[in-house]
Amino acid sequence: MNNTQNLLRGGALLCSLLLTASAQAAVSTEQAAQLQTTLTPIGAERAASADGRIPAWDGGLKTQPALQSNGIPSDPFADEKPLLTIDASNYTQYQDQLSPGQIALLKRFPDSYRLPVYPTHRSVAVSDAVAQAAAGNAVNARLSNNGNGVQGFAGVVAFPIPQNGLEVLWNHITRNRNPSFSLISDSAAPQKDGSYTIMTTQQYFTRGEAVQGQTPEQARNVLYYYSHKLTAPARMVGEVVLVHETLDQVAEPRLSWVYSAGQRRVRRAPSVAYDSAGPTTAGLRTADGRDMFNGAPDRYDWQLVGKKTLYVPYNSYRLASPERSYKELILPGHVNPEATRYELHRVWEVVATLKPGMRHIYSKRHYFIDEDTWAILAADHYDNRGELWRVGEAHSFYHPAGQASALAMEVTYDLNNGRYLASGLLNEQRQPFDFSYRASISDYSPGALRSKGLR
Repeated sequence: MNNTQNLLRGGALLCSLLLTASAQAAVSTEQAAQLQTTLTPIGAERAASADGRIPAWDGGLKTQPALQSNGIPSDPFADEKPLLTIDASNYTQYQDQLSPGQIALLKRFPDSYRLPVYPTHRSVAVSDAVAQAAAGNAVNARLSNNGNGVQGFAGVVAFPIPQNGLEVLWNHITRNRNPSFSLISDSAAPQKDGSYTIMTTQQYFTRGEAVQGQTPEQARNVLYYYSHKLTAPARMVGEVVLVHETLDQVAEPRLSWVYSAGQRRVRRAPSVAYDSAGPTTAGLRTADGRDMFNGAPDRYDWQLVGKKTLYVPYNSYRLASPERSYKELILPGHVNPEATRYELHRVWEVVATLKPGMRHIYSKRHYFIDEDTWAILAADHYDNRGELWRVGEAHSFYHPAGQASALAMEVTYDLNNGRYLASGLLNEQRQPFDFSYRASISDYSPGALRSKGLR
């Protein structure tokens, strides 16, 4: 057999392998039909749990709650009382439905930390647009570049019927968020004695396809555009960050810029990734820990453990209420448990293990992802000795006006020093969300940073 025949045969074999891999990555039309029957439009189980504690999904909230003075929906479950309270004295009775991080927090703060558990409500609705996007992605989307990117993807929820840990992670990254919105929120990193300084951030978020005026080349690999401006405290006012979040950050790294009011210039910020720490985190959260996880997955191996039931923060309307002040919520060591709400939900369990030769301050990361939203609700981070170090929680609620789940608070606890970072606080902002925000490509250009910093 001559060289030409060898090349042709090898090429045919390679094409066959690629076609097989592609077919395995996307589910069949028959499998995708489950999104209309046994699964919700984005891939959760429609049925109730066998014991009835998790109800069947019936479309989410049936009536839109009245808006409070700051535009946050009122709590549709305000009259409910806890079914039980888990604390350091009784957690062993419930540990099968607790994460290692939750158990660690109960042990770390035995006299004050607890989990009030309420009836479970599957309050998240799915719009027709989201359902159509997920259905298309089910049969078209596939992992590319060793799982560091996604091809054939459009809109939201890349893999509504996931086959592995990376696909579950990508569902978190591509989960449904309102296509374009602005948000003003606060954060605090209290000292051990409970003292803290509020940091305020004006944020803008727009999915790639929702930005007006971009060229096809600009839209090709951009998942979303994001910028934020610090407006408090005074010493940090005027710092602006811009991010073009790429779909495959290994092939084309995230593009980021920062404007410093002190230097009055815009510069590239290539370090806003992986385990770098931002100025508003007090060193308590990594760059890729924002939004529980963001960025490139290339430094870890991602193992899908499966599904389990877990007590997770959910329907956290009370935590975002304007009736509660930050002084009431931000306590030494942890957030005030009187304002939190936990429910039993089915979650996907994924373990990320640092690859040999890769560098990161976390050697292992343990994620629990909500089946109804694909949002990471709980995260455990281990240091390079294999010891549990930090614990993350995302306290969310469904916002009907935004047709998506929103955060009342994202918390990262450091078990070693007893401190924590609470971000995304809404309570003392007059109108934190603006879902009418629309953006053009010029709004997310490096040239726009300086003008934002001067305003």
